[in-house]
Amino acid sequence: MNLKSTGRRDFLKQTGLMGSIAMMAGLPNGAMALGGEQGRVIEDAVLPAQSDEAPKYHIKFAVCGVSHDHVYGMIGAIQRGGGEMVAAWIEEADKLATFTKRFPDVKVVKTQDEILNDPSVQLVLSSQIANERAPLGVRAMKHGKDFLSDKPGITTLEQLAEVRKTIAETKRIYGIMYSERLEVKAAVYAGVLIEQGAIGKVIQTINIAPHQIIQGHGDAGGGTGRPEWFWNPDQYGGILCDIGSHQVDQFLYYTGSKQAEVVESQIANVRHPDRPRFQDFGDMVLRGDRGLGYVRLDWFTPDGLGTWGDGRLFILGTNGYIEVRKYTNVAVKHQGNNLFIVDSKEARYIDCNNMPLPFGPLFVADIVNRTHVAQDQDQCLLAAELVIKAQKNAKFVTLKD
Repeated sequence: MNLKSTGRRDFLKQTGLMGSIAMMAGLPNGAMALGGEQGRVIEDAVLPAQSDEAPKYHIKFAVCGVSHDHVYGMIGAIQRGGGEMVAAWIEEADKLATFTKRFPDVKVVKTQDEILNDPSVQLVLSSQIANERAPLGVRAMKHGKDFLSDKPGITTLEQLAEVRKTIAETKRIYGIMYSERLEVKAAVYAGVLIEQGAIGKVIQTINIAPHQIIQGHGDAGGGTGRPEWFWNPDQYGGILCDIGSHQVDQFLYYTGSKQAEVVESQIANVRHPDRPRFQDFGDMVLRGDRGLGYVRLDWFTPDGLGTWGDGRLFILGTNGYIEVRKYTNVAVKHQGNNLFIVDSKEARYIDCNNMPLPFGPLFVADIVNRTHVAQDQDQCLLAAELVIKAQKNAKFVTLKD
């Protein structure tokens, strides 16, 4: 039995999504046509909003480090799955003030050990400085706890070896929140369509992942400026290891690759001479046993976009292709979660904003049931391995003025 596929199908059935998919599959070719005599371009109905059901499971979790604001999305996912946050350790004074304002009833402890030695805590979340996450995760697993890290969850091959060794010894879960797939509704629905065979066998993924250094709002990480560690690749991992983690996770997931290599990679510092070790551009070419991939990363999102990045995912299949415009639809509407699919019959647009997010409930269920439905452990760590190698072997390119 394929536990991963079965678990996801069960979740979709419980939320009513399978019925919605069946309903949309039955729409006539001319339904809701946007134009054209043949009605080939179709805008599907918005996926029906799913009812909020009570979580099936309950666990207690704690937060150990909030150096990056991604932690708030991680907390939200686990709470949706039935997690109860019982404690937090926070090193930075400004992050502590923001956190306690947001969660005034959560107990704040003075040391990490208070969390690691608490037998009631089943799961530890962390978004502390990137190169400190894996050592903390190893300690958490050795204390009998599962661990969920912000990306990048691991920044060196030595850390990766220790994580794998500790997993084997303790049988604990080491999760990495690759949120650009796990917490983006259109990316989740793309996975549903691919599993249904909507575009045939996936041949290639292309990820365009621009980011913005100063955003002024939100939990993406740059709302209040960037800390010193953000500029130091020894701490943040480098551009390919850091934000590239998201994209390589998607490449592995959508192609179904179990083995993969980095064909080539390159990095550059184009516009930040005052921060000579910072990397504001990077790309890589990937080759898997079941598909190919290309990733482009940068820190050049202009203010006029209106959000932190025009993240786009292209998935090429043998019988069609999918494009996901994750966070905006440029010059059309600011709404994200836009999915476009073209197959042998028609071209469709699907608004995915009412799509349920399964990761949190499935991850909590994994902790209770000792399964790996929410995230395949091997795939999770392979993504980390590939970006570390891409970063380590990248050619540094200098562009002339």
